[in-house]
Amino acid sequence: MELHSSDFAPNGTLAQQQVFNGFGCTGENISPTLEWSDVPDGTQSFALMVHDPAAPTGSGWWHWVVIDIPASMRSLPQNAGAVASTATMANDSKGTVGSMGAMRQLKTDFGQPGYGGPCPPLGDAPHPYNFTLFALDVPKIDVDDTASAALVGYMVHGHTIASTTLTGLYGRKAQ
Repeated sequence: MELHSSDFAPNGTLAQQQVFNGFGCTGENISPTLEWSDVPDGTQSFALMVHDPAAPTGSGWWHWVVIDIPASMRSLPQNAGAVASTATMANDSKGTVGSMGAMRQLKTDFGQPGYGGPCPPLGDAPHPYNFTLFALDVPKIDVDDTASAALVGYMVHGHTIASTTLTGLYGRKAQ
């Protein structure tokens, strides 16, 4: 599988538009456009997990957890990470947007569902934000909406056929 974004290049800098708005950061907190191809046979759904392994927590930071993405989808539009967008996306006959009705966005380390953009500590070297897409052998991950990112990751890994990662970078300079 391959994962791309028209909003940032592989290992490129994430735009201020994608940056979190809070914790001292002043971004727009808009999730980037994501597109994927070369999906393996047998894929019944996708999961997307966005993680910053350099966050100073001992376990990194989960920025976006999306499961039950329909197998017919080949992209998520910009701002799909807005929690309300899950219920409002329309079906696209080309399969580029697809029906997002089954898609679930679960709680991140910000304590709420939906996309939470980068906001690393001031002065840190740019952090890597790993957007990992998983092709799964089940149509739905069996967790409730209060599941932790770690539990979701465990369940996702148990059903992964293939995965691919697109990394974006972001850092804040000390003032």
